[in-house]
Amino acid sequence: MTLKIRTGWAPEHRNCVEIAQLAEDCGIQALTIHGRTRACLFNGEAEYDSIRAVKQKVSIPIIANGDITNPHKARAVLDYTGADALMIGRAAQGRPWIFREIQHYLDTGELLPPLPLAEVKRLLCTHVRELHDFYGQAKGYRIARKHVSWYLQEHAPDDQFRRTFNAIEDASEQLEALEAYFENFA
Repeated sequence: MTLKIRTGWAPEHRNCVEIAQLAEDCGIQALTIHGRTRACLFNGEAEYDSIRAVKQKVSIPIIANGDITNPHKARAVLDYTGADALMIGRAAQGRPWIFREIQHYLDTGELLPPLPLAEVKRLLCTHVRELHDFYGQAKGYRIARKHVSWYLQEHAPDDQFRRTFNAIEDASEQLEALEAYFENFA
């Protein structure tokens, strides 16, 4: 069994070391720690001192989480905290290839080149089709909206396509709109 916690209830009340020791004593086999308190929500920057302190006090594997948005940050967090692994959250929204980028960098010390737009298109269209298939046409097109927005954040900075896409209420029309969108980049 594993457990995920934050560093505490609020910045002035960080209790993750005590919780980690209690969890280990109760048989938890690995612990993920998000580098913010509950009160912080997702505001500000994650802090890693608490994760480092936990790693020094327990013997179970520690998984660091919070603001790990690129390969350089992944390496820095692992080195600083001594964590055994990383958990990637919001940084993977619209960038599922981040895992490949991080693993490659950790293995080789080299960055992968940016993902070609044709590969972004392939991944995005496959993802949208699978959302439609899994959730059904009526629910799938609604869920696809947020995923398309995440994928296109860096490719559609003016937001016009995303606004247009979010008005589409048909799964097949969504796929047609994506095809047309990427044709404009060709």
